[in-house]
Amino acid sequence: MFNENTIVGKRMNLLVTIFTIVLILFVASMTVNSFSGRGYAHGGALSEDQNTISVSGKGEIIAIPDIVTVTFSVVEQADTVVDAQNKSTTKMNTALSVLKAQGVENKDIKTTDYNAYPRYEYQNQICTQYSCPPSGNQKIIGYEVSLSVAVKIRKIEDAGKILGAIGETGVSNISGLNFEVDNQDVKTREARKLAIDDARTQAKQLANDLGVRLGDIMSFNESGNYPIPMMYRTSTMEMGGTADSTLQLPLGESKITSNVTIIYEIK
Repeated sequence: MFNENTIVGKRMNLLVTIFTIVLILFVASMTVNSFSGRGYAHGGALSEDQNTISVSGKGEIIAIPDIVTVTFSVVEQADTVVDAQNKSTTKMNTALSVLKAQGVENKDIKTTDYNAYPRYEYQNQICTQYSCPPSGNQKIIGYEVSLSVAVKIRKIEDAGKILGAIGETGVSNISGLNFEVDNQDVKTREARKLAIDDARTQAKQLANDLGVRLGDIMSFNESGNYPIPMMYRTSTMEMGGTADSTLQLPLGESKITSNVTIIYEIK
């Protein structure tokens, strides 16, 4: 009897020991998993237990237009497509020669469109009291060729004179007159830098007020970077000819804006 009780007791002690070891291993495993969930998530995402602050900054740049862009076209008709092409090419070459004589460089002249197509005449059939022939046929009576060229004028004060010189060559139309900022990407970067500096200054002030230190940047977001026209003054461009031949055009300016949001880790 004594031996049986001893054996049972030893077995119970063994089971308790095994259970205790399993429990310790389970708790240790949960603890490791808990710690492994802390810290930073990749790709700029934030884990739930991170301490961060979010700040926003704004930057604005006022840009004055420094170039003029304009498009002009030549349209010519002839009995054959070759003759129409030759006529349009001759007139376009004359206009291009005028541009170069006015100081416009080849890099600022670009062909934007070319079309060549037949011209038709519809021949109607005469109906009688007793019959009506089938519908008439189309007959080719010639061809039309059109050329369009875009020009960038870097001296705004010369734009009127250049437009007048182009018009005197007999081009078909002049359109799309726009005042633009030539190196807008540079202005956009300047606006972004101002916005980032603004956000960084606010982050430092906020961290100082909170008694914490700034850590790494965890997230960055930007919006804006588009020009907003602000018409405010007029440019007078001499067109040549009489004293009254001036072209009054609003020159204006553009405001390029950048808005950024930065999330910092704090320590």
